[in-house]
Amino acid sequence: MGGRSPSPLCRADWTGSRSLVQSALFFGPAAVGHNPQVETEHQAEFEETIERRWEAAPAVLVVIALQLVLALVSLERHWKLWKYPWWVWIMAVVPEAILLVTLAWGSARSWLERVGHRRNAAIALLGVISLENAAALVALVASLVSGQAGSGGQLLFEGLTIWGTNVIAYGLWFWGLDRGGPVRRRQPNPPPPDFQFPQMENPLLAAPGWHPRLADYIYVSFTNSIAFSPTDAMPLSRWAKMLMLSESAVSAVSILLVTARAVNIFK
Repeated sequence: MGGRSPSPLCRADWTGSRSLVQSALFFGPAAVGHNPQVETEHQAEFEETIERRWEAAPAVLVVIALQLVLALVSLERHWKLWKYPWWVWIMAVVPEAILLVTLAWGSARSWLERVGHRRNAAIALLGVISLENAAALVALVASLVSGQAGSGGQLLFEGLTIWGTNVIAYGLWFWGLDRGGPVRRRQPNPPPPDFQFPQMENPLLAAPGWHPRLADYIYVSFTNSIAFSPTDAMPLSRWAKMLMLSESAVSAVSILLVTARAVNIFK
């Protein structure tokens, strides 16, 4: 107590611990012991961070840009979505901006991880975005039925925005839920796959250690929204099938009905 110096044994223990920490900092984990499972988990988190910041965040940014441009054009040309003014297109920008922050900003994501709601927050935001996009499609169809649809160019622009938002939102759904998410499916012993990619059926078609990235799920979402059926990856779980079903339904209405009406107006 007071000015009492530590015993030689305590000083030796402290010096040894400091050496271990310094070795880990300067020479990596291999200097203090090899743990393959820990290294695999860290590698999975690192790859997910790169994918989240440089693939998922730009995808959300594309959706925000589409909706903001449509809102500005609607303001300039006095377009309405059924009974709603131009600002209806920026209602979804708020949850999209929050999702963008959680994807690109490490501090926000770390805080959500600490409180244990990172996954729940992402799912809730994607749910709000999908519901608002579906509501916009309902309003667009209502304007067609009531005879309040605008010009062909307006219908095409609005239909393209709804369809593009639909493709990216469902691609994020697939990416975030398949096999427990982008981190879990890279770790040892992940859950059973919800989507079966061709590379999983025949490993000779892919590089060693191949796993699907966001671009693969966006492609699945795009082809499903165009062909109204799976063309690349087959859904295996029930939730995957229901998500693809709902995406095809939204896409069919926005492509077949809206586009056909716009073409008739042009004629």
